[in-house]
Amino acid sequence: MTTTPGITVAGDLSAWLLDRLALYLERPADTIDPDTPLAAYGMDSVCALSLAGDLEDEHALIVPSTLVFDYPTVADLLTYLNPLLHR
Repeated sequence: MTTTPGITVAGDLSAWLLDRLALYLERPADTIDPDTPLAAYGMDSVCALSLAGDLEDEHALIVPSTLVFDYPTVADLLTYLNPLLHR
């Protein structure tokens, strides 16, 4: 069931998101707690805009530039993004 380029299931989105955040936050993906606000790890507006751009470029998901501020944890982000995969 492929619904967007590069992502086939929600688990793939979760892994991709954690890997991308780990890159931006310069820390191992397995150290990012899904329920901790990303700002606590040092997420800033530059990283937030880059993430929104990456979601659009790599997965054809159009998201607001305020995504990380509106959905501040990995769990919140996935709750928002997963339904977009099934459109």
